[in-house]
Amino acid sequence: MIYVYHQKMKDVWYGAAVKEDKVLATNFSFEEEDLGRLLRRLPSDVSFQIVEEPNQLLTDVLGALEEIFSGEDRGSCGFKLAMDHLSSYTRKVLDCTRLVPVGYVTTYGAVAKVAGGIARSVGRVEASNPFPLLVPCHRVVRSDLSIGGYGYGMQVKLGLLRREERGYEEPRTPKVAGGELLLFPAERVKQNVI
Repeated sequence: MIYVYHQKMKDVWYGAAVKEDKVLATNFSFEEEDLGRLLRRLPSDVSFQIVEEPNQLLTDVLGALEEIFSGEDRGSCGFKLAMDHLSSYTRKVLDCTRLVPVGYVTTYGAVAKVAGGIARSVGRVEASNPFPLLVPCHRVVRSDLSIGGYGYGMQVKLGLLRREERGYEEPRTPKVAGGELLLFPAERVKQNVI
C-alpha cells in the first residue's frame, strides 16, 4: 500500500507518497494543497491511502523537502527512490541530476553528455520528475545559464537557486557514471527571468 501525506510548513504545502522504505513521489505547492499533482506522479496500477498521521519516513521526507526548499544543504538525503516503473533513460537522467550539489547548477546538455540523449530529452525527463526537491531538477538550466523551464514557475526556480548560493566561484567537473558532469556556481545563473 502507498501512503500519501501532506502538511503545511512555513506557508508551503509539502507532500509525499511512500511505500515500505521507498519514496514514490514528492510535491510542494503554495497557497493550497495540491494533492492532484502528487497523485498524478504515482504509478497508475497501485492503490494508495491518504493518511491523517505520517509514519517516520513521511515525516523525514517532508522535513527534508522543507529544508531543501529553504536552501539548506541536505546532500543526497539518503532516501530510497522507487524508480522501477520509470524507463531506464529516465532513471539515468534522474540519477545524474541527484548528484548536482547545493550551490551548483548544470545544464540540460551536460546531463545529456553523461546520461545520453539530447538536451531536449533531458528537459522532458526533468519536467516529469516525480521527486521534486529530492531530485533537484531546479539545478538544471539552459546552456547559456539562463533559468530554463520549471513546472512550479521560473520565479520559484530562481528563488530556490538564490537560496542555495554558497559563494562558489569556479566550475567543477566531477566524474559521474563514466563521464564528467560540468557544474557551475549557482551565482552564475542569469537573473533575467522572462
